[in-house]
Amino acid sequence: MNSNQPTPERILQLANGYWATGILGAAASHALFTHLEGGAENADQLAARAGISVRGAQTLLDGLVSLGLVELHEDAYRNTAEAATFLVEGKQTCLSSFARLKLTHMGSMVALPDVVRAGGPVTDATVEVADNPHWQEVVPAIAAQSVPVARIAADVLGLAAAGEISILDVGGGSGIYSAIWLGLNPAARSTQLDWGPVNAIARRLLAERGVADRFTCVDGDFHRTDFGTAAHDVVVYSHIAHQEGPEDNISVFARIRAALKPGGTLVVCDYLVDDDRSGPPFPLLFAAEMLLKSRQGGTWRRSDYHAWLTKAGFENISFQPTPSPATLVFAR
Repeated sequence: MNSNQPTPERILQLANGYWATGILGAAASHALFTHLEGGAENADQLAARAGISVRGAQTLLDGLVSLGLVELHEDAYRNTAEAATFLVEGKQTCLSSFARLKLTHMGSMVALPDVVRAGGPVTDATVEVADNPHWQEVVPAIAAQSVPVARIAADVLGLAAAGEISILDVGGGSGIYSAIWLGLNPAARSTQLDWGPVNAIARRLLAERGVADRFTCVDGDFHRTDFGTAAHDVVVYSHIAHQEGPEDNISVFARIRAALKPGGTLVVCDYLVDDDRSGPPFPLLFAAEMLLKSRQGGTWRRSDYHAWLTKAGFENISFQPTPSPATLVFAR
């Protein structure tokens, strides 16, 4: 057989991609990675600890080996380094709740052909409202994604040794940036602007981290709420730009520029695509999520951010890759 002859294998893997989402979500639902980390080595032991069938445990183990999340050594299963870091419950970087959440979202893709035809959501329902109960599940589930990125940003900015600084997190969600940065800098103070139900989630996280006394929340819509003038040393705008259209992003960036003290820094974190839209893979795929769920959002190019920030009055703009799919943008 000609080794250069195309085969259907990759197409079949992609067409059945929901298997991977289901296996990962089910394994996370039954804390399989946590049990493996705790010493379970086979299907019988996993079944006993997780309270599931032996057949089910073996099926999940087979799937996880296929996905490269579990390894088999001399008849004993164990987490890969990746799974041990990001799927074991109790770790700050744990994404198991996110995996469980995505399991519930699989059905939404059925609407994608109609959404593509229409150029946006085809129903009036929107998640972008303050009283949507899904925030209670979504906001904590996505927090772990920002942990390594927030630490990188803190290192770049030298926040640990920055002394008495004021931080503003626009649309801060879980409050993870404030939690990490206030933990690193005992003299810093942070304000989060977000909807009331979301801020309540952030207050709980900051209290758990023991830094709630230096954390303030402003309940409101960041499109209409005042950011202040020359009031903050650092402003965070993390995973918000992909929900917004170009004009709204420019408007927010201009208001942030006015809210920064002289020499202050805006930190943007998001899924950026190359200027020719040839990659990276994750941000390119994420564009479909925005088409499904937002009226104007998308995954924007580096050149878009540079143009928007320049128009908003920033002069020093730099891009910092991270080990995650997200890119950090620093603007002064």
